[in-house]
Amino acid sequence: MRIVELNENSKKNILEDLLKRSPNNYDQFADSVNEILTEVKKNGDDALFAYTKKFDGADIDASNILVTEEEIKEAYDSLENKELVDIIRKSLNNIEVYHEKQKQYSWFDSKTDGSLLGQKVTPLERVGVYVPGGKAAYPSSVLMNVIPAKVAGVDEIIMVTPPGKDGKINPNTLVAANEAGVDKIYKVGGAQAVGAMAYGTASIPKVDKIVGPGNIYVALAKKAVFGYVSIDSIAGPSEILVIADESANPKYVAADLLSQAEHDELASAILVTTSMELADEVSKWVDKFVAELSRTEIIQKSLDNYGYILVADTMDDVIDAANEIASEHLEILTKNPFDTMTRIRNAGAIFLGEYSSEPLGDYFAGPNHVLPTNGTAKFFSPLSVDDFIKKSSIISFSREALQPVSEDIQKFAKAEGLTAHANSIKVRFE
Repeated sequence: MRIVELNENSKKNILEDLLKRSPNNYDQFADSVNEILTEVKKNGDDALFAYTKKFDGADIDASNILVTEEEIKEAYDSLENKELVDIIRKSLNNIEVYHEKQKQYSWFDSKTDGSLLGQKVTPLERVGVYVPGGKAAYPSSVLMNVIPAKVAGVDEIIMVTPPGKDGKINPNTLVAANEAGVDKIYKVGGAQAVGAMAYGTASIPKVDKIVGPGNIYVALAKKAVFGYVSIDSIAGPSEILVIADESANPKYVAADLLSQAEHDELASAILVTTSMELADEVSKWVDKFVAELSRTEIIQKSLDNYGYILVADTMDDVIDAANEIASEHLEILTKNPFDTMTRIRNAGAIFLGEYSSEPLGDYFAGPNHVLPTNGTAKFFSPLSVDDFIKKSSIISFSREALQPVSEDIQKFAKAEGLTAHANSIKVRFE
C-alpha cells in the first residue's frame, strides 16, 4: 500500500478522491434508470416482467413472481452448509436484542390547566427490502434490514431480489428472509423492482419505505423515487478507516483493511497512524495477504485506487483526519481506544480494540451494518428502529389553558399577515 505523509494538502486530495465514488457522480446512468421507472409506473407488471427477462434472463409472470412455501422449504433442503441456519438464528437474536433497546414509545405530558402535549409513535404500515441477487447474495444484509423493521412493529415487510435465469432465488437469501420473518418475497430486482415498490403494480404492492443495498442502478432508482416513498439512504461503496498507534498489531491492521477492500474495486481502506514503523509493517502484511486471498484482483484495484496509509505527526492530526473522512467503519487500535473514541465525532460504526474487527459488526455483534458512506456519517446514522417509525405531535388545550395565551397567538399571527389564523383564536373568546 502507498504510504503518504498526512498534511493539509494530502488530506484534501484524498477527500476529493473518495468523494468521486459517490452515487451522485454517476449521472450517466440516470437516463436509463428514469426510463425504466417511467415504464414501470406506466405499464406495471408488463414492464416488470419484460425487464426481468431482459436483465436477468428469467421468465417471471404473475403466476410465479411470488416465492412459495414450497420454494422456501426447497431452499432449506438445498443449503450447502447446513450449519448456516443455526448461525443465522444466533446472529438474528443478537441483532434483535440490540435493536430492542432502540424502541421509542408514545408519551404525554398533561398540566393542571387542562393542556396536554405529547408524541404518538406509529410503525410504518408496509416496508420494502431490496436484496441483491446472484453472486452478491448476502443473508447478513437481509437480517440487518428486516430485524429493525420487525422490532419497530411494521405491519408488512416485503422483499424483492433478482432471480437467476432458472427463476430461482439464492437459497441463503430465502432462508435468511424466512428466519427474519419477511411476509412476502418477490422474484424481481434492479431499478424495476424499486419502481414497483414505489408506485405499486398488480403483483407488488406500494410500500411506505424502501431499504436495502444494490448496484448503481438500484441506488439511483431509490434516489429518483424518494418523495413517492421514503428511502434509507443512497449507499456508496464500502469503506474502512483504522486509527492506530505504535501499540497496534500490524498483522491485524492489514487483515482488517483488506476485509473491506475485497468488497468492490471502489471500496476504500485507509490506515492513519503516528508510527512510520507500523506503516511499513502493515504495508508488508498487506502484500503478503493479497497474494494469498481469493479476490486478489478486486482487492488490488481497490488498494491502488482508494487505499492509503497516512502517517501523521500527532494523534490530534490523526483524529482530525478521521473526523474529516467520516468513515463508514472506524477501527481504533490504540493504547487506550475508549479515550480515543471520545474524540471521534464522525463515524458510522466504531470498533474498539484489537479483537473488535469490522466483520464482527457485519455478521454477529448486533448493531446494524447498514451505515452511512462517502462522508455522510457527518450527518447520517446507522439504520435503526427509528427508520421504521413515524411520530405525530399531540396537542390538546382546554379553554382555561388557551385563554391566557390567546392574545399572544393573535399578535404573532397578525405579525405574519395571517389574519385568518388570528381569527381562529379570536372567535373562541367573543
